[in-house]
Amino acid sequence: MNTQLNQRLLSAGLAVLTAAALVACGNKAEKKPGQALASVNGEEITVLQLNDELARNNAPATANQEATRKQVLEALIDRQLLDSEAAKEKIDRDPKVVQAIERAKSLILAQAYMQKRVGTLTKPSKPEVEAYFSQNPQFFTNRKQFDMRELVVATRDVSDELKAAMDASKSLDDVSTWLDAHKVKYARAQISRTSSDLPPELSAKLAAMPRGQMFIIREGERSMLISIADVHPAPVNLETATPQIEQFLYAKKNKEAAEAEIKRLRSTAKIAYMNQSGGTGAAPATTPAAAAALPAQSADATPVDSGKTEMNERGVAGLK
Repeated sequence: MNTQLNQRLLSAGLAVLTAAALVACGNKAEKKPGQALASVNGEEITVLQLNDELARNNAPATANQEATRKQVLEALIDRQLLDSEAAKEKIDRDPKVVQAIERAKSLILAQAYMQKRVGTLTKPSKPEVEAYFSQNPQFFTNRKQFDMRELVVATRDVSDELKAAMDASKSLDDVSTWLDAHKVKYARAQISRTSSDLPPELSAKLAAMPRGQMFIIREGERSMLISIADVHPAPVNLETATPQIEQFLYAKKNKEAAEAEIKRLRSTAKIAYMNQSGGTGAAPATTPAAAAALPAQSADATPVDSGKTEMNERGVAGLK
């Protein structure tokens, strides 16, 4: 337990510590603010550091809070020991380390600026939530649930022969018989997805398929041979959907505000591309600095017909 916590804390605090180390380089004598809890070869670890670490790791207030604080303090001591040894061996002067520190500092400053600019957005209003609910019945009042069976195989085993066998099969059991006969390893699974979990195009395609329809979804090194077992209504009312809609709309506002700020900054900046072949290229819709301050967005899956039905990517849960 202690080892896992220490590793997590070491990883979680790396960016902050490296950026702080860069700022404080050459100023080791400077006192850290806050009541000292420990001294490691003359370097103090303070209450402020401990509380910040607890907050960053979302440590819950429980009956074992004191034990948690002791674990975190020990992790900070371990980190300080490693930091000191790295300094002794002049690892902080290694070009790759210096570059990583600069990158960490740049990311922290960019995120802090973006969060300051867009972090005061208001919560979506009740009319906004109601409008989204009524404008997207496929996610709520007309939501459908797709119950599916699947055989999971290695993508390298998805051959033309297997696709032909799927075309000739009447059920997924027939496909599994073919896999057994050809000594292709697979695993069985049952999954359920709703139209609010899937991209609209994929959801519409599934809804139009008859029961028993088979198709393939490729996902990196593995592929799923899927058969639709059932499709049935699974409506959601406004009260139930409100928290999810609020979260989605707030994330959408943040994304739009971040992109607008990046666009504003680019419009007033002098940006020159050098040593570029093939022109300057177009700026991405969402730059890394903007994306860093935003929640991850779900990726669309584009259906592609091949044999029965083959899809290149799998829908990711989340409102679209």
